[in-house]
Amino acid sequence: MRNLALDPSSASGASDSAQSPYYVLEHHPENGTALGFWLYLMSDCLVFACLFAAYAVLGRNYAGGPTGADLFDLPLVALNTALLLLSSLSYGIAMLEMQRQRVRSTLIWLAVTGLLGACFIGLELYEFMHLINEGAGPQRSAFLSAFFTLVGTHGLHVSFGIIWLITLMFQIKQHGLGTDNCRRLMCLSMFWHFLDVVWIGVFSFVYLMGVLP
Repeated sequence: MRNLALDPSSASGASDSAQSPYYVLEHHPENGTALGFWLYLMSDCLVFACLFAAYAVLGRNYAGGPTGADLFDLPLVALNTALLLLSSLSYGIAMLEMQRQRVRSTLIWLAVTGLLGACFIGLELYEFMHLINEGAGPQRSAFLSAFFTLVGTHGLHVSFGIIWLITLMFQIKQHGLGTDNCRRLMCLSMFWHFLDVVWIGVFSFVYLMGVLP
């Protein structure tokens, strides 16, 4: 039996394959991750569009219970909105530091973003607990069911974003700002800013319009 590793014809075939214009060295399509993530964001847009539509239909069905004007604490919600918008700003600074290949500064601004996001979730949980203690849980009326579903779904997305952010921070600390980590940071950036846009819709459509008579 001849040794294929030492066979000149086998070596020649391998060399020809390497020099062939049809020989593929990398199977990952260029910008494939960004395109796939945009498709995911579009599907998430549909999810939130359905939740906004459900709230538009059910948002005035109080079943004799409290209304948004009775329940919503606008100063608290405004503070929560400011925290999320500031987290978007800090993430933008982190992306600028990433482009300069400053690992430590990028990690610091990502940590600031995660902290602001955690404060946002903390205030949202406080609001939910306060409403439930007041007897205004999601089972009280169709209005509250739609409210808890819409705001809670957004909160779950922010929580997932924080977990993703922490995971990326560990990866950057271990492997630096290579091509893969920069691509992941870009995807998370799109996700985080998308959540900001959705929350502005929630703040305007649910809270501000909810306090109107």
